Amino acid sequence: MHLATYLGLLHQSLTTLGSAFREVARGHRDEPDVWYLCGLLAERTERQAEALVPLVRRYGEHRESEPERLHAAGLQGTRSGPVGLLRDLQDLYTLASLTDITWTVVDQAAQGLRDRELLEVVGTHQRETARHLLWLRTRIKQAAPQALVAAR
Repeated sequence: MHLATYLGLLHQSLTTLGSAFREVARGHRDEPDVWYLCGLLAERTERQAEALVPLVRRYGEHRESEPERLHAAGLQGTRSGPVGLLRDLQDLYTLASLTDITWTVVDQAAQGLRDRELLEVVGTHQRETARHLLWLRTRIKQAAPQALVAAR
């Protein structure tokens, strides 16, 4: 069974996403909403990773390098200024999208296995990741005109 591969990918992408949210919060303290919400989303993402632990114990976990590679390429540090904020938010969106689609794949496996516990964890946390993506998209839309048109 290859579910362990996707549980590992999901677990690592959540861990990486939580760390990336924290990094962007620290790097953009001058944007109060970004500082606060990225910190909050980091905590929620870390709780999602914790919720996987009993399932990882049951099915195993095979770690992949994709989320770490994405994090290393996209968030080695934060950028400055309005365009930097926009690019950092876009990097978060990319990593959150990887997490979201991985939840979808694990959901399909949970349905195939008819594992109620796995279905419950996926259902709850996949919706939460979707809300993270919604906030990121909204904040990117807010930042784009300032960064691309008005900023010097």
